[in-house]
Amino acid sequence: MLIPSIDLMGGRIVQLVQGEKLKLAFDDFEYWIERFSKYPVVQLIDLDAAMRQGDNRALIEMICKRLPCQVGGGLKTAEDGRALLGAGAKRVIYGSSLFGAPLDGETPRRHKIIRLEFAESLKKTLGEDALVFSVDTKGGRVAVKGWKDSVDLTPEEAVTWLEDSCAAFLYTHVDTEGTMTGFPLDVAAILRACTAKQLIVAGGIKEQAEVDALDAMGVDAVAGMAVYSGAMQA
Repeated sequence: MLIPSIDLMGGRIVQLVQGEKLKLAFDDFEYWIERFSKYPVVQLIDLDAAMRQGDNRALIEMICKRLPCQVGGGLKTAEDGRALLGAGAKRVIYGSSLFGAPLDGETPRRHKIIRLEFAESLKKTLGEDALVFSVDTKGGRVAVKGWKDSVDLTPEEAVTWLEDSCAAFLYTHVDTEGTMTGFPLDVAAILRACTAKQLIVAGGIKEQAEVDALDAMGVDAVAGMAVYSGAMQA
């Protein structure tokens, strides 16, 4: 299944390369909302909130009234998720807030870097069906805080530990995000073997053939740059 993405920054729909370089920007919201209206789910990300530089809350509320969205970007508390669900989001995406560095002088342990108690509290408060956990990687390690930092954790470890607390995992391969150079299918295969939950991947998808190959593996695909650039029809 193809899931189109809407990334918001500064009041516009944008596409970034590797989460840093602005490549495309649009403000014709009506056009894209109409284009995506046929999809069962659209991914809506507030990049400003993810990077801790403001938010696009009014736009998110408007879009959630028009499209079935899973919404992410900067969610830190259960209340953040509850507010978005109340605004019309179908599901909410938690990422950086699920991970934390060990304390000074403390030996890194996977169960401490991953905030398992927080993940479980989200499940109890919001319900498992409403939760998508985002596991993004850069250079093979889980990337956090708008992909500016990372923790000593592989995506396989993160998915395995968090398996019981969410309905779906979103994996973004930051190294290829926005590049349209192709998503590494071998990575998708490895992650598919790690979880029985819905697995959604993003990062570099350039053509429908990739979406079809991922679908055959039981993996859903988020496409952004390929859709907005016209390389792939949506």
